[in-house]
Amino acid sequence: MRWRSYVALGDSFTEGMDDPYEDGRGYRGWADLVAAQLAKTGDEFRYANLAVRGRLFPRVVEEQVPAAVAMKPDLITFAAGGNDALRRGFQPEVLIQRFDDTVRDLRATGADVVLFRWADITARLPGGRIVGPRVELMNRAVSATAERHGALVVDLWGDEAFRNTRMWSVDRLHLSAGGHRRVAAHVLGALGVPAEPGWLAAVPPPERLSWTRARAADARWATRHLAPWIKRRLTGRSSGDLVEPKRPALEPLA
Repeated sequence: MRWRSYVALGDSFTEGMDDPYEDGRGYRGWADLVAAQLAKTGDEFRYANLAVRGRLFPRVVEEQVPAAVAMKPDLITFAAGGNDALRRGFQPEVLIQRFDDTVRDLRATGADVVLFRWADITARLPGGRIVGPRVELMNRAVSATAERHGALVVDLWGDEAFRNTRMWSVDRLHLSAGGHRRVAAHVLGALGVPAEPGWLAAVPPPERLSWTRARAADARWATRHLAPWIKRRLTGRSSGDLVEPKRPALEPLA
């Protein structure tokens, strides 16, 4: 099947952090890579990316989903809820039911919908014993919802390559450029579209650090990334408060 229009919905995962364009015009990420490959399959292809970093699930649904439905695309990727799972007041039953309702509504438009089972990030972040079970619960819900409504699933949880720290940026939360390319390859595989050959190439294992160097790296990470994240939580702010979608309209690729 040839898709002529694609809308990407979600948060920083879909916006493309941390995979910056070389010319400094923002983040690329897996969704841009997928769009570029799909555009090769035919003329008049159009793409919109409404994802904004830091967005919680309710705002994704309230702001992005109606806009996507109005665009009437052939293909939608929907990835949201990861930021919610990191919050103290996480209510999985509420989110899972709304997730199912949202996917049902997106599929009702006739669009093909791609969902994601999250990769395991708990080994690199504090609070893993709390966040890990939440992620597993959400992943089970993604599988059930996809089966119920006929959506496609990209299973990042089942890909051992994402346990390699080289797949992740220095903040330990967002994907690296290599991580985004691997996700793009998985999405294209789910769609039956060839990816660039190197996107699924084996990644060398990370450098082995001594105990002293590892603790020093942990301290730098806590100062540069964890502390600002905690400050935003305490002050009720988000990294995406002043950020607009990078591709708000369904338009041809430049």
